[in-house]
Amino acid sequence: MQTTTGRPLLAVGGSTADVSPDELAAFVRDLAGQVAGTGARSVLLVPPDQTRLHSRAGEIVAQLAGLLESQVERVDVMPALGTHRPLGPAECRLMFGDAIDPARLLHHRWRDDVTTIGELPADEVDEVVGRFLGLALPFAVNRALVDGSYDLVVSVGQVVPHEVAGFGGYTKHVSIGLGGPETIQRSHFFSAVYGIEQTLGRIDAPVRQLLDRGFDRFLEERCRVLFVLTVVEARHEGPVLRGVFAGEGGTRSSGGDAFRTAAALSAEVNIETLETPFQQCVAYLDPREYRSTWLGNKAIYRTRLAMADGGELFVVAPGVSRFGEDPVVDALIRRHGYHGREAALQAMAADPELAANLAAVAHLIHGSTEGRFTVTYAPGPELSRAEVEAVGFRYLALDEALERFPPDAVDIPNPGLGLWRI
Repeated sequence: MQTTTGRPLLAVGGSTADVSPDELAAFVRDLAGQVAGTGARSVLLVPPDQTRLHSRAGEIVAQLAGLLESQVERVDVMPALGTHRPLGPAECRLMFGDAIDPARLLHHRWRDDVTTIGELPADEVDEVVGRFLGLALPFAVNRALVDGSYDLVVSVGQVVPHEVAGFGGYTKHVSIGLGGPETIQRSHFFSAVYGIEQTLGRIDAPVRQLLDRGFDRFLEERCRVLFVLTVVEARHEGPVLRGVFAGEGGTRSSGGDAFRTAAALSAEVNIETLETPFQQCVAYLDPREYRSTWLGNKAIYRTRLAMADGGELFVVAPGVSRFGEDPVVDALIRRHGYHGREAALQAMAADPELAANLAAVAHLIHGSTEGRFTVTYAPGPELSRAEVEAVGFRYLALDEALERFPPDAVDIPNPGLGLWRI
């Protein structure tokens, strides 16, 4: 299946037109034919969770699973959860409709279900990041990827500007989405130390380079992966699918070609350059996608390059009911708050539990404005004014926020679909 032509294996859409439902259906039929043509008898489908609700990956996986069930012996579905909570029945229906039984989902447990397959040494990490960190990057992934359970893995994810890898998707989807603690923790920390402003929207960001090297060296030879990459444009009338690209394997094969093509399109349709910075910006978080500030702080990550010094960011977040996605991280965010890079690094030095959770350190750095602008959160009723203010944000009651900023009149209806900068 691999090619070296410089082109994706399969592609639909691009810079000139949206992808229609009929075009997407035809693409998925061709994709199913490619999968069947490999001779694979057992296939693992790896979609994102509901935090990528608008990626169209759920729709693709639902259609693909139905087509493959009559062509292969075994089709399983394991969402790329990373550190996120497993999908429940409601989230499963949001992503896949009635096509995937919630009981059928395999849940990745990032602290438990993994095995280490290799390590990038500390001196190589330091060279790529351009900082002295003194930390290697182990590659630990879900055992199911490498224990012979599956002949083929089909990774279906979205390429969009990202605060850790420059652009999300591709090797990040399996190495982080189905990754283990040290892989997730250290990669996020490396990005935070390097600098979020220098990472966002860069196809060659340091963590992207590290994840790609790790996949090429350690995973590609042990796990056959077909990548399916979507690009979705955010419009006020709703998200629009602009392209889908498929390729197999690492950076020197059609998988890398598919990623580079998708990232170029994402840079074109997902990055909005403003003539003047936001003095005030209002972002809305869809309650079906965003349940925590761990996820919802995309409103901060993706607008920080467009915010004026002294500006105001309002985050209308009716579904946000907690800070972290798991109890350990939630407690660490409550303990230390979003008070800037130096405060987070000092807290890490003083708190062994925080030092053992480097992704939390990275999140505290990424989620702070470094004092440049203010953030006012309007969360669900589960979070009080005192709790929100204790972590370093201003508070606005949700009813008042919805009255002042109706969801159909906000500046950014879904910050997870783009990047804004001046």
